[in-house]
Amino acid sequence: MSDYKGAEVLLERLPERGVGHFLTDMGYDANWIRNFLKSIGITPCIPGTDNRKKPILYNKELYKERNKIERAFSRIKDWRRVGHRYDRRRCSCPLVLSL
Repeated sequence: MSDYKGAEVLLERLPERGVGHFLTDMGYDANWIRNFLKSIGITPCIPGTDNRKKPILYNKELYKERNKIERAFSRIKDWRRVGHRYDRRRCSCPLVLSL
């Protein structure tokens, strides 16, 4: 499922207080998402896709902060790999499978 289609489930669960900005990538670029966020008082920081006729204005400095979120998810995935020891499992080692 694309981000655009799965966004409805995610947006229904947003708290109505305490959220100032919604930082996300171009996968969530849709007018209905922007309108919904504005209706509950959240400022969207979503860059527009290249095929938009009118360019979307967004806070580019704030958007750079999204990198922290991406790095955090990357670290979580790294620790999951270490915790489950995928590198030591028989099913993930091509040399063991070929013996």
